[in-house]
Amino acid sequence: MQIAISMEKIWKIKASGDENDIQHLKEVLGVPAPIANLLIQRGVKTFDEAKSFFRPDLKDLHDPFLLTDMEKAVDRIQWAIKNNEKILIYGDYDVDGTTSVALVYSFLQKRYSSLEYYIPDRYSEGYGISYKSIDHAHNNDVSLIIALDCGIKAIEKVKYAKQRGIDFIICDHHNPGEKIPDALAVLDPKRVDCEYPFKELSGCGVGFKLVQAYSQKHNIDFEEIIPLLDLVVVSIASDIVPIIGENRILAFYGLQVLNSGPRLGLKTIIEISGIKGKEIKIDDIVFKIGPRINAAGRMEAGAKAVELLITQDYTLAFDRGEKINLYNNQRRSIDHSITEQALELIASDKNKDRRSTVLYNPNWHKGVVGIVASRLIENYYKPTVVLTESNGFATGSARSVFGFDLYSAIGECEDLLESFGGHRFAAGLTLRIENVPIFKKRFEQIVSERITSEQLIPLVEIDGPLELNEITPKLFRIINQFEPFGPENMSPVFFTEDVVDNGDGRIVGSTKEHLKLSLIQEENPFRPFPAIAFNQARHFHLLKKGIPFDIAYSIVENEYMGQKSLQLNIKDIKED
Repeated sequence: MQIAISMEKIWKIKASGDENDIQHLKEVLGVPAPIANLLIQRGVKTFDEAKSFFRPDLKDLHDPFLLTDMEKAVDRIQWAIKNNEKILIYGDYDVDGTTSVALVYSFLQKRYSSLEYYIPDRYSEGYGISYKSIDHAHNNDVSLIIALDCGIKAIEKVKYAKQRGIDFIICDHHNPGEKIPDALAVLDPKRVDCEYPFKELSGCGVGFKLVQAYSQKHNIDFEEIIPLLDLVVVSIASDIVPIIGENRILAFYGLQVLNSGPRLGLKTIIEISGIKGKEIKIDDIVFKIGPRINAAGRMEAGAKAVELLITQDYTLAFDRGEKINLYNNQRRSIDHSITEQALELIASDKNKDRRSTVLYNPNWHKGVVGIVASRLIENYYKPTVVLTESNGFATGSARSVFGFDLYSAIGECEDLLESFGGHRFAAGLTLRIENVPIFKKRFEQIVSERITSEQLIPLVEIDGPLELNEITPKLFRIINQFEPFGPENMSPVFFTEDVVDNGDGRIVGSTKEHLKLSLIQEENPFRPFPAIAFNQARHFHLLKKGIPFDIAYSIVENEYMGQKSLQLNIKDIKED
């Protein structure tokens, strides 16, 4: 692996594939060397592997009964239906949780009427299974709760439910603790004793496997559950799980459903988001659809998102969609305001050498602190925790930088915390307000001891080199077949050395922050390549003086006045 460091970002260039493997794929697939190299970097080395990669097949989904406890879960649901028990479908208030609830509820609703769903309130109940929800279930004669996207650490809550005669089926995808809850069934591919071949399902993905297993056992045609994949792909994209293996298959077919015949609620969000009529891709879910679903739980109640996702009433769908869009606009305004306040706090901190950021303000909105933490990292690239006050405690979200295990660092402060959960790059935590200064000091100490100087510099991951004359419509068409893009299969980033602007380059943007370039290489000076470099106007001197420079970029299609052309989206510029 080759590493080059610029003033502002590290270029991490992936190791190239073996020359013999590249040559073999070039020959059997008839593709250029850069494409063969991209495939090898993604673990694809043979014709059959390439066929599976480019043509995902639902037949390659794993047997859902490989998930530990799946047989118990399916039998318990059938027993509840047979005996007319009331079932509660429970899920977290984020996109993964609400899509999970909508999926399982939609499936069971076609077969059974004694159903209810429940999304905890972010502010009064917090993340995961709550005592309030169990009391609600007990008071409403619920005897079975199916918990989705949460519950893997709810040991005391499950015990509490058991004492009230309520069984739990837990469908989670987060890392378990040392002990598994004593539920009737715990479906989690990350269980140590689970031999399920794919460990990176989303919470909604685990819910889909439950539905798949139930369908298999009760002779329900698989075609009947394919329409549920629009919810699964929304969860996969929004929860930022790796889009490889089984997730790639689920996302591929989920996008087909989302583009050809999405459920009414998602169709409404698509229209309100302004993306109706275009081909919806993973980025559209991440930046348009997901945030609107999330906004319901952040600003009001996650149950409103489920209501939208399961409705078949056009009037109700439009009404709920409009409200969710309003919540999203409110969320954007609030997170912008809090981010500005947070940046001012950091700027006023006298200790400029901190390797972490921990901020607390009791007046900040709990629903946006995770977004604020992410925005702060864009400005100050270091592990960040943003806390506010809720129900007498300091509670909030944490975000990390590439390569630093945030979850482990927070775990070392466990004695100061009331609760925490998450993974390497994102976490949520709650602690007593008086412990905030102690936590801030210890977290800084842990981060300072473990983080490297390189991890405090933003990273540009690069797949490999490319010459400008290698960029052709054919190359771009094949790259598009690598979709759906996402973690562990990101849209390819290339680098090209010694380019210059042909003299047409200029600064653009309302505040003169971007560069519009027309790039050439010495070998082919008569074919300038259009490029855009957002927020990189500081490099204009290179264009003006004709100084050669290196670029890291992705290839995109630009449409202007009905004409489509290839363009380079420059991630970073490095002076020779």
